[in-house]
Amino acid sequence: MRHFCYNFLKRLFDLMAAMVALVVTSPLWLVIAIGIKLSSSGPVFYRAERVGRGRKAFTLYKFRSMHVYQPEEGSNRKSEGGFIANEARIFPFGQLLRKSKLDELPQLLNILRGQMSVVGPRPITVAGVEKHYVGPYAKVTDVRPGLACLDSLFDYAHGELFVKDEEEFARTVVPVRDCLAALYVERCNVGVDLYCIGRTLRLMVEIALLHRREFCYTKYEEEARKRVACQAESTESQTAKEYAEQF
Repeated sequence: MRHFCYNFLKRLFDLMAAMVALVVTSPLWLVIAIGIKLSSSGPVFYRAERVGRGRKAFTLYKFRSMHVYQPEEGSNRKSEGGFIANEARIFPFGQLLRKSKLDELPQLLNILRGQMSVVGPRPITVAGVEKHYVGPYAKVTDVRPGLACLDSLFDYAHGELFVKDEEEFARTVVPVRDCLAALYVERCNVGVDLYCIGRTLRLMVEIALLHRREFCYTKYEEEARKRVACQAESTESQTAKEYAEQF
């Protein structure tokens, strides 16, 4: 009963918040659309396939922040699914959109359609789910992905905007981010949801307006880092044991 009430209230909040946010931010949509058109040729919106609750695919909407990909660019860097974006393709206005998270405003439409929630793990690709959300992390797809969550907050404060080396990003950011997504599913309640919303708004101001670049780890991030470290030690121990058994 408690679980049902939480899900009902959360969906009701999603609908109300998305509708209010669409009305309040509607003037921004026109400004952003004009800014994108003046900055880069191509569509205003970026559409991508992502995986939602129950591993069902859906089309995610964002304001485009990167130049349209040209095959002759010869870049194989990924913009989603675990790796940092190709900096060369992000135009200046798009960088502002990414820092302020205004590029995610169109996802309000995904929330209205029931594909996403205000709070939930970051939506990722099919390939990303098959690679990252397996084993103990498979439960991440039991809930709707969202605009704000423990994992996206970690990525926002410590990830792509600040770590530019792909190997370092994959080593230091991705494991903790995945763990935080699973941790949210374990702990999700009204208190955690309000925490995610509040911290997201605070980080948007600090990063986009105050240009802050260093943040302390939160209690959730510290717990996730410890879990990842324990998992790494366990894996190394098991590998060493298997190697020893061969001789």
